[in-house]
Amino acid sequence: LVELEIRDRAALATLFDTYAIDCVIHFAGLKAVGESVAIPLSYYDNNLRSTMVLCDVMKEHDVKRLIFSSSATVYSSANTMPLTEEAALGCTNPYGWTKFMCEQMIQDIARAEKDWSVVLLRYFNPVGAHESGQIGEDPTGIPNNLVPYITQTAIGKRKELSVYGNDYDTEDGTGVRDYIHVQDLAQGHVAAIQYCQEHEGVEVFNLGSGRGTSVLDMVKTFERVNGVPVPYVIAPRRAGDIAVCYADPDKAKRLLHWQSEKTVDNMCADAWRWQRKNPRGYESK
Repeated sequence: LVELEIRDRAALATLFDTYAIDCVIHFAGLKAVGESVAIPLSYYDNNLRSTMVLCDVMKEHDVKRLIFSSSATVYSSANTMPLTEEAALGCTNPYGWTKFMCEQMIQDIARAEKDWSVVLLRYFNPVGAHESGQIGEDPTGIPNNLVPYITQTAIGKRKELSVYGNDYDTEDGTGVRDYIHVQDLAQGHVAAIQYCQEHEGVEVFNLGSGRGTSVLDMVKTFERVNGVPVPYVIAPRRAGDIAVCYADPDKAKRLLHWQSEKTVDNMCADAWRWQRKNPRGYESK
């Protein structure tokens, strides 16, 4: 583990000088939709500049394999569901646009230099924790993502869960998302590395379950699986959110030989196990 500012080109170049790197998985970036609406310039500076610096240093060191953490937010809200990789692109928030622009930047590099091997992974909604309870999600401040907000409410760290909007055009009025267990997501990256080793050029894959779950469905599932109440209130919609978003994961199944295996029940059980073992998050360690 080396901690550094990825936009610091000299520090990153030293890292590549020190270690024999042949593939990069680029996770680094700011990632909260609502926050990106409030501070867009920070998002563009951080997410775009870090990707530019990383690709430049990779090129200098002849490292041409890249797995990029993209997002389902690159898809237009006008698409019908489920979303295939060929669906129309277009974003509703600055976070999504940063991912869109990074994808474009990386594709342009790979078109100009044919020996690059790139996989763009469009995540849907990763949740859950390692089943051991040792590794989990510990956001700072009020969580931007649903499941850690639920677990922090269930453990008593938060008074109640805020459900952002109950007037969407969905069965229960709350937003519908495609949730994927973080361990399934990790396996997707292993499959992407293997694909990179065997193919040149750029390929895009959705990493999702192909199933839509509403916010209230997730709350009820969590209560049922874990036997704990989750008090909630309805709050106004968040800027940049859309009503429904879920994947068609068929391409990843065919070409990466990957598919999600864990259920929403697994996600809720594993997330709660981590929170119970770490009631104050990693601070308690």
